[in-house]
Amino acid sequence: MKSGSNLERLLEKGEFVITGECGPPKGADTEVVHKKAEFFRGNVDAVNVTDNQTSIVRMSSISTCAILRQLGLEPIMQMVTRDRNRIAIQSDIFGAYALGIRNILCLTGDHQSFGNHPQSKNVFDLDSIQLIQTVKLMRDEGCVLGGDKIQGIPKMFIGAAINPFATPFEFRVTRLAKKIKAGVDFVQTQSVFNLKRFEDFMNMARDKGLHEKVYILAGVTPLKSVGMARYMKEHVAGMDIPDEVIDRLKGVPKEKCKEEGINICVETIQRLREIDGISGIHLMAIEWEEMVPEIVKRAGLLPRPGV
Repeated sequence: MKSGSNLERLLEKGEFVITGECGPPKGADTEVVHKKAEFFRGNVDAVNVTDNQTSIVRMSSISTCAILRQLGLEPIMQMVTRDRNRIAIQSDIFGAYALGIRNILCLTGDHQSFGNHPQSKNVFDLDSIQLIQTVKLMRDEGCVLGGDKIQGIPKMFIGAAINPFATPFEFRVTRLAKKIKAGVDFVQTQSVFNLKRFEDFMNMARDKGLHEKVYILAGVTPLKSVGMARYMKEHVAGMDIPDEVIDRLKGVPKEKCKEEGINICVETIQRLREIDGISGIHLMAIEWEEMVPEIVKRAGLLPRPGV
């Protein structure tokens, strides 16, 4: 074991893990974090905290992670390279580790043109793969990028995101292999709706033995409505929502659409558990965190294992 991460301990034991996702508030109101935390408590093994997702200003991932940890939850700090150069990146990793944060998810980040400050300057001094390499260097070699030795090594459990559905499809496994070579320990995938295509991706990953080199957590998202499904299909890059999923939501009365979305999510989780090489799920109930307990319960994933 390389870190003090409970998530790592569970994965090493062979447990089927669940991670959740928490979007910080658009301000300094910590009550928002406290409220979301209660939906995750006892239902997930760790909680991702997004880093100004879609380039909209929010409470920092580091501070939100620190609050979740005070509340007894295991945070996964997301870090994007959009807003920081390598000095700030390494400094924030030191600070996060000093606050007891043991998991990091390395991301490039959405372009600032998507958010509420399109006129801002991006940084992108490093990309996500270089960020993975940086965290691994700090953890395993005990030095920063400039070569100086570290006093108090941040032994982070290193994660990354992968999208099995982006084009060109054949390159997806190559991209995963590059992140593994860079030093990633676990990956979380884009939301899975097209199970056939995801199974094809996993077949390719297993053919290369990648499932034995990294823990793969499959992403799942409950759909609230037909409109949400259509929007994600048409406007979210790399999202693959088959027409049959949309038709299924269209086939129920409007007042039953949320319930059907939960049904689809639970069925997807059950299918994912049968795929060789999947170590868990990443449950992204976007601003619908109150449904996390029901989804986990109905999927037969309670009680959660102890560390």
